[in-house]
Amino acid sequence: MNIVILAAGAGKRMRSALPKVLHPLAGRPLLSHVIDTARALSPARIVVVIGHGGEAVQQAVAAPDVQFAVQSEQLGTGHAVQQALPLLDPAQPTLVLYGDVPLTKASTLKRLVDSAVDGRYALLTVMLDDPHGYGRIVRDPAGYVVRIVEQKDATLEELRIAEVNTGIVVAPTAQLAMWLGSLRNDNAQGEFYLTDVVERAIEAGFDIVTTQPDEVWETLGVNSKAQLAELERIHQRNIADALLQAGVTLADPARLDVRGALSCGTDVSIDINCVFEGRVTLGDGVSVGAHCVLRDATIGAGTRIEPFTHIDGAIVGERVALGPYARLRPGAALADDVHIGNFVEVKNAVLGQGSKANHLSYVGDADVGARVNIGAGTITCNYDGANKHRTVIEDDVFVGSDTQLVAPVRIGRGVTIAAGTTVWKDVPEHTLVLNEKTQRTRTDYVRPVKKKG
Repeated sequence: MNIVILAAGAGKRMRSALPKVLHPLAGRPLLSHVIDTARALSPARIVVVIGHGGEAVQQAVAAPDVQFAVQSEQLGTGHAVQQALPLLDPAQPTLVLYGDVPLTKASTLKRLVDSAVDGRYALLTVMLDDPHGYGRIVRDPAGYVVRIVEQKDATLEELRIAEVNTGIVVAPTAQLAMWLGSLRNDNAQGEFYLTDVVERAIEAGFDIVTTQPDEVWETLGVNSKAQLAELERIHQRNIADALLQAGVTLADPARLDVRGALSCGTDVSIDINCVFEGRVTLGDGVSVGAHCVLRDATIGAGTRIEPFTHIDGAIVGERVALGPYARLRPGAALADDVHIGNFVEVKNAVLGQGSKANHLSYVGDADVGARVNIGAGTITCNYDGANKHRTVIEDDVFVGSDTQLVAPVRIGRGVTIAAGTTVWKDVPEHTLVLNEKTQRTRTDYVRPVKKKG
């Protein structure tokens, strides 16, 4: 089977410089969703027809199994499919899809393809309560399809037809090429309609078969930002329903965004307004508080993530406590039973089992051992203005509040660092390190008062 995906339109109603098929749905281009569905059908060839913003489209979805045809002038869907013909295998049927119709299920398309056996011409149609704007399926008294009429070309009687064309078709490729070559553009739009091929197929004696999708939303396309937002909510609700069926507790299924792949163990709970991007894995018993953002992260069993925590490119062990307002940046790796508290940032750092940084600290480019306590306001000073350097803190170190560790530096096992210390030299094991200070107390001090008026 060949698959042709039409993606050349400008999408003027999107009011954007970005090509329409590159607008994101669940964090990925609309066209990427269509290509993924096409791949699920194991076609021999996938050809994307590009036009407006074609170079950007090609760069965004380029892959070894995707070929591109260029429609220099947008002269209609029939003309677009013509541009793909040289790249198709004429001995195999061709399925035509659309780069701005992202939610069609592979099972629906497989049913359509299966109906097109023995060289039949197959249409995916759908019944709409409000068919305005869609091409109507015109049938004869016996129920056979005789033609498809576009909205602008339809009579009043034809406009009352509820069955509409989705544009998704399967046709025998060699015959499709001939039919496309005979198309005329004497219509209200002045375009070459792919829908007119139906009449050519009927005239040639081909059977026209139709199938319907499982859900109407599978056929919805995107022509405006409002429609894009509508499809986003449909897609996210489908994801939420699947999570609920798998046993995940969602505080509100309508307030969840998954922009990638989210895998959950048993007894996982997710509060409102959480965003999951890339590939995220939540182990058994993980709890995610409200307003968290997780991207490309693995979270171990029993971990509790408090509200407003951001995790990006991190690996988190079991029974870890995170947040609220914690941030894990790429390269962060937390062992079991670690505590990362409010307004603590960890970047490219490893923290050993049972270590804690509970308040207002930055741990970057560091190797932290087990059972280390990092006091409030501690900073690993890893950047000298040109290069990053690493801090090593061995097991059982106690770091007092307001400490600066100037990398590269190594803190030996069991060291205690007094509050307010700047450490710029390596410290041997089981010692106390502090900066000498002199504290004075004056008994004659009078606190100043604010002057009135």
